[in-house]
Amino acid sequence: MNRLIIIEGLPCSGKSTTSKFIADKLGAVFVDEGTGSHPADYEFHSFVNNLALNTFSTEEQALIKEKSALRRDGHIVPLGEFSGELFDKLLRYKIYDFLPWETEMPIMLDKWREFVKSVKPDERYVFNCVLLQNPMCETMMRFGFDTEQSAAYIRSICDIISPLEPFVVYLHSSDIRSAIEKALPKRGTDWLNSVIDYHCNGAYGKANNIIGYDGYIKALEERQKREVEILRRLNVPYIILSDPQADWQKAYTRIEQCLENLVR
Repeated sequence: MNRLIIIEGLPCSGKSTTSKFIADKLGAVFVDEGTGSHPADYEFHSFVNNLALNTFSTEEQALIKEKSALRRDGHIVPLGEFSGELFDKLLRYKIYDFLPWETEMPIMLDKWREFVKSVKPDERYVFNCVLLQNPMCETMMRFGFDTEQSAAYIRSICDIISPLEPFVVYLHSSDIRSAIEKALPKRGTDWLNSVIDYHCNGAYGKANNIIGYDGYIKALEERQKREVEILRRLNVPYIILSDPQADWQKAYTRIEQCLENLVR
C-alpha cells in the first residue's frame, strides 16, 4: 500500500487544494506546508549545537533545553516557542536559511527517518510538497548546487521513505508567470517581495544575475525543469499533470483514477 503521497509543483500550482482533495478521498492524514510542526520537516526550527549553546546565558540555556529536543550533538529548537531577544538570537541558527549544508543535511535526513519509524502499518499520509520543493529551495536556490547534487540528496530521502511506498503527484505549469499573477491578489505583495528577495539573493540568484520579478520567474522555470528531470529519474512512481489549473475537473478525474489503483 502506498502510505505516503506527496504533491509537488511550483508556488501557486494548486498543491494545497490538491493535497487536501487526495487526503479526503483516501481518508489519509493531510499535512500542509507551513504548519510549524511537520512530521518529516523542520520548517521553523533552529539547531543549536552544544558549543553554541554555551554562548547563551544560564537562564537562556534552561529555556532552550526545556522547549527543545536532543538531536546528535545539540538541540532542535522550535522557534515558535520563543520571542523577543532570545528569538532573535536563536534565529541565527535556523536550520533552513542559515545552517551550512554539511550541518543541515544529516539533520533533515534524520527527521525523515524518524517520520518513517513513526508511521503505523494502517496509516496513510498526504504531504503538500517537502520531497522536491524544500530540497530544491535549499540545494539549488540557497546553495547554488547543480542538478546532480540536488538529485543525490533527494534520492537519499527516497531511500529512507521507500518502506512507505511513496507516490508523487506533480502539478506542472507551462505558464508560470500567469499562475503567479493569478494568485497574487490573495497572497499579497509582501509575499511576492519576500520570494523575489529569496530567489535573487541566494547563491543561484547571484550566480545567474537573477534580478526582480522577471528574474524570479526565470528561476522558477529552471527549478521546475530540474524537478521534473529529477522526478523522472527517481525510483518512485509518479504522475505529472500538465496545467491542471486549466481544467481542475479533468485533473481531479485523472487523480481519482490513480487513487483507485493505489487503494487496490
